[in-house]
Amino acid sequence: MPELPEVETTCRGIAPHIEARTVTGVIVRNRNLRWPVPARLNRILMDQRIEQVSRRGKYILLYTTAGCLIMHLGMSGSLGITAAGKPPRKHDHVDIVFDSGQCLRLHDPRRFGSIHWTTAEPLEHALLAGLGPEPLAREFDLAYIWQASRKRRVAIKSFVMNSHIVVGVGNIYASEALFMAGVHPRRAAGRVTRKDYEKLVRAIKTVIRAAIRQGGTTLRDFTQSDGNPGYFKVKLKVYGRENEPCTICGTPIRQLVIGQRASYFCPACQHT
Repeated sequence: MPELPEVETTCRGIAPHIEARTVTGVIVRNRNLRWPVPARLNRILMDQRIEQVSRRGKYILLYTTAGCLIMHLGMSGSLGITAAGKPPRKHDHVDIVFDSGQCLRLHDPRRFGSIHWTTAEPLEHALLAGLGPEPLAREFDLAYIWQASRKRRVAIKSFVMNSHIVVGVGNIYASEALFMAGVHPRRAAGRVTRKDYEKLVRAIKTVIRAAIRQGGTTLRDFTQSDGNPGYFKVKLKVYGRENEPCTICGTPIRQLVIGQRASYFCPACQHT
């Protein structure tokens, strides 16, 4: 599943190819994504110039003078740059064609991605308005998370994965940050100490920054032969390492399910 660093890499990868470019057509092969692709998308975007590519949480924003296209990659989606005339593969559902002769192609096997158009302020769109702060923003600090966590009984891992609390801390990065902070993933959010929250905020920022830096190394290969971005692998300390030795103490990593998601932790390093 594309997480925040992968989405950030996508934005950085596509921006040089589509910013300041004019849309010459839109091809929709399958409208049935998580929500139907707007029926008039070709008419809406025709002759529009992409002014800016940005991101809010895991949503990609393509700004034009007439409005903003909001895109989400869902569970299996990716955006790639390819020649406009290149034959599509199965699951290549939408092409946005530009005057450069290239197109932005949405590939989404599970069709949980989405495309939305708005002429209003995009950050006030229903999908974005309730999002919490970005994990690397100044607003996401000890004072904020301490106040938000008071009297919360939910597991701390589910708490930091809640996009209304902070955006973009997905399953992998939540496990890694909790390990770095020494906090057991099942501990109630309201019982995490102020000192541990200070470590956790720092850990979240560290793992997200590291993943974005790792993603930056793939930008030169963003346009590959299949038109898909070359996503990257992050060096993980606990996620996916059940029964392997902890990199700090050697204790076997354990796995449990929290909020229907696999969670990995070191029972010795992460106290309850």
